[in-house]
Amino acid sequence: MEKSENIFFVDTHFHLDLAKNPEKLIHEIEKNQIYTIAVTNAPAAFPFTFSFCTNMKYIQPSIGLHPQLARERQQELSQFDEALKKTKYVGEIGLDYSGNDKLSEEIQRNVFKKILEKCAYHKDKILSIHSRRSAEDIISFIGNNYPGKIILHWYSGNLKLLEKAIKYGFYFSVNYAMSISKNGKSIIQAIPLDRLLTESDGPFIKIKGKPCEPMNISYLIVKIAKILNKNPLEFKNTVFSNFKKVIT
Repeated sequence: MEKSENIFFVDTHFHLDLAKNPEKLIHEIEKNQIYTIAVTNAPAAFPFTFSFCTNMKYIQPSIGLHPQLARERQQELSQFDEALKKTKYVGEIGLDYSGNDKLSEEIQRNVFKKILEKCAYHKDKILSIHSRRSAEDIISFIGNNYPGKIILHWYSGNLKLLEKAIKYGFYFSVNYAMSISKNGKSIIQAIPLDRLLTESDGPFIKIKGKPCEPMNISYLIVKIAKILNKNPLEFKNTVFSNFKKVIT
């Protein structure tokens, strides 16, 4: 992604491959100049997303393996090596302990650790991480000296762990669902301004019944700015400034 003195909207977590019309959405993203990271849930989906993002300025592909798919897709882990030569973005990856399945959780941990090792080797990867009910392990496995940038996507853990992640230098991408929940609002207010990023997490998150997409980030900026009692334009500038720090 190119540097710019202008201020742009940012969507650090969007599932392009799950959208109804990816080609149309890419056109809108480019037209509206929204810096977007197109995450994937499995390595097998990366070539599809990569092909759509080729030669695009504002949208970049991300190689991922969602923790809830780790058990059935762990054999695809080998595809990471080649994909990491093509992109600096990694996601959606992480851990999810919401299913209370001990075997699945063990497989998730093994897969996540292997992905971290692969990314650490390259040193410049930017990771978008899922941490539902697993923030303690996520933070512990990554540690304080990870040679890349960490974005905790839709963080929902406790504030004590949040403080630890902040000390470790992590960033946090927040979304519409967080902006309308009590816990989400308290987390948003606890994150330092210089660590905040925005995400749509479409199509999983919906606004008025419609899948959220990068074009909704302008609405999200207003919502989050109100929670933080900030001017929306200034907050937009802050988010873009944070994003530039992450990618450079």
